[in-house]
Amino acid sequence: MLLLIFHEEEANMKKRYEELTFADDFMFCKIMQSNPDICRELTELIIGKKVGRIISINKQYPIEITGDGRGVRFDVFLEDDKDTVYDIEMQAGSIREIPSRTRYYQGMIDLNQMDRGVRFQELKKSYIIFICLENLFPAVGWHKYTFQNLCVEKPELELGDGARKIILSAKGRGQDVSDGLGDFLQYVAGGVPEKDFTRRLENLVTKAREHNEWRSEYMTLLERDEKMREQGREEGRKEGTLETLIGLVKDDLISIHAAAERVGMTEQEFRKICK
Repeated sequence: MLLLIFHEEEANMKKRYEELTFADDFMFCKIMQSNPDICRELTELIIGKKVGRIISINKQYPIEITGDGRGVRFDVFLEDDKDTVYDIEMQAGSIREIPSRTRYYQGMIDLNQMDRGVRFQELKKSYIIFICLENLFPAVGWHKYTFQNLCVEKPELELGDGARKIILSAKGRGQDVSDGLGDFLQYVAGGVPEKDFTRRLENLVTKAREHNEWRSEYMTLLERDEKMREQGREEGRKEGTLETLIGLVKDDLISIHAAAERVGMTEQEFRKICK
């Protein structure tokens, strides 16, 4: 099973459609979903070995199985025939929360399998992969960091839970990855594609920029996100106003009736907020 998580960074979503590159979430997700062979080839390039035949691809696959409705949305969901899960995310924005996010995503992936009746011993092996423009570990400076659960007292002893995390950086130094992966990371960072794989990716991006249906979808997302941001700003302004009015009421500088009128509430509603 392969999952590609797609989180729309606000800065990326302000780009014109014609300006999108493979490193932009929308373009990355679309190309991976529409080209299973490319998706498999990229996965093999990253993990360094062959993956199984892709069984299915689903866009915007949500997992919301907690009691409070919290969950995660995977942009592209792929399943191979070798009982392995791959979660790939293009991370062009902040990288500070990546360690915590890998932990959360792993839990959600496993819970989703258990929710479908899978027994512990049947849990699929998993890879959670972040493709980053920045380097999460600049002091080390590598292109690729692979993590798995090992024994602290005996590091050569692996837990064997089948879970791995890979963090890639386009700003790595040295020759710690294959030429193909190095060329891919250079391409993601805005470099000129030099090898066959990245040249094919660039050709797909060029063709995608002429895809009118994708263009319309992208513009719809832009409008939706702008409305959501404006709603958030308005709620923030209202929240700030409420805090100010509550302070004025508590200091007896304004009546509850006057404060409630300013924010369109009844006196009873305002009293509850004050409490």
